[in-house]
Amino acid sequence: MNDNSELKLNNGSRIGVIGGGPAGSFFSHFLLRQARLMDMDLHVDIYESRDFLSAGPKGCNMCAGVISESLVQALSIEGINLPTSVVQRGIDSYVMHSETETVTIRTPSEEMRIATVHRGSGPKGIRETRWKSFDRHLLEIAIETGANLVSRRVKGISLSDGKPLICAKEGEAQVYDLLVGATGINSPSLSLFENLGIGYKRPSTRKTSITELPLGLDAVSEKFGSSMHVFLLDLEGLDFAAFIPKGEFVTMCLIGDGVSRETVDSFLDHPSVKHLLPNARSAAAEACHCSPNISLGDAANPFGDRVVMIGDSGVSRLNKDGVGSAYRTAKAAAKTAIFEGISSDDFRKHYWPICRKISRDNRLGSLIFTTVNMMKGAQFSVRGSLRMCQKEQLKQGGQRRMSMVFWDMFTGSAPYREVFMRTLHPFFFSRLAWEVAMGFRFAGDGGSMVRRELWK
Repeated sequence: MNDNSELKLNNGSRIGVIGGGPAGSFFSHFLLRQARLMDMDLHVDIYESRDFLSAGPKGCNMCAGVISESLVQALSIEGINLPTSVVQRGIDSYVMHSETETVTIRTPSEEMRIATVHRGSGPKGIRETRWKSFDRHLLEIAIETGANLVSRRVKGISLSDGKPLICAKEGEAQVYDLLVGATGINSPSLSLFENLGIGYKRPSTRKTSITELPLGLDAVSEKFGSSMHVFLLDLEGLDFAAFIPKGEFVTMCLIGDGVSRETVDSFLDHPSVKHLLPNARSAAAEACHCSPNISLGDAANPFGDRVVMIGDSGVSRLNKDGVGSAYRTAKAAAKTAIFEGISSDDFRKHYWPICRKISRDNRLGSLIFTTVNMMKGAQFSVRGSLRMCQKEQLKQGGQRRMSMVFWDMFTGSAPYREVFMRTLHPFFFSRLAWEVAMGFRFAGDGGSMVRRELWK
């Protein structure tokens, strides 16, 4: 057992960060910045074998690439700006599609815009690299702050006399005072941490489907503009589906417990999808595609003496804002390491509360998404919800309660607790009940009366 009085970072301490995605870059940047304020000289190595300057799978971290406005604002306050060379498009509205209706929800304020990015330098087959990799941008910020990039794959980690050792391909084992796991949920390196002896176990996951549709810059601008398209369709195994415009590509993202090739085909063949994008199936046939896992919860024992797991290898928000979770956990872990210590007790007292807060919020998120899935099975309830949204959008001023619920649920810009609390307002319940009743009343005519009302 280590003496906790010795488990502190000091001048000359060495930190090894496995993973150069957002979590690893955020941690390294915040740690070195805070160390500088404390007149502490630290050595930080970031191990990342992926080349974010490359297009296609070689440089991609397999993500839909949506950055919530709350994170954009938080990064701006930190002095981390996202230049136009990184942001493909600013999203100011959502277009929601049900089985029969379409409603546009606009941003609650001009300051609230979502950024869409490519995690690498773009999908395979890209003809010209016009935008910079989001992950590379953050990694360069960490390097500018003082971190060292080690572009080699980690093949082993262990503890020797209580200190972490990292063994990389074509290199000697390096001893560190602190080991940080920032690999992401899809990395094979997670098994190395599970075998480290600290009791770590990765979060449970489920599959997603991400496809980069090469539609061309003009077609994307004409069809999508600055709007994301979200689909509330009653398809088996599908919880969430969206089209996300990015430059000359549109990212198709499907999430659900049973997402398969058949799920993707059913989605592409749905009338609501074909009405928006008749050539979606042919575009998807030759497109860059991946089926990454996303985290469903939190890891068991994501820290130990001299070891801490951050980002979605530790805990991440359910379905949304994974980069935001990386930011929050990385900053909390860096602050703990600098100001409190690097023992298991230090991380439990000062880092784990942030993880626990995200985990508890996810329980409400699970309840919200379960409710939405139940609604999709009864389209009159979806119809009523969209009626309520549309009427709110037509009003100048006033409370847009349902619009804000959908906006924050799909963007990840607010905690699920805030979303849930909005639904408890008496006016929300009474108005929704009325609109659902009207949706049920006109369910038999295929929604024609509702459609006329939504578009009048």
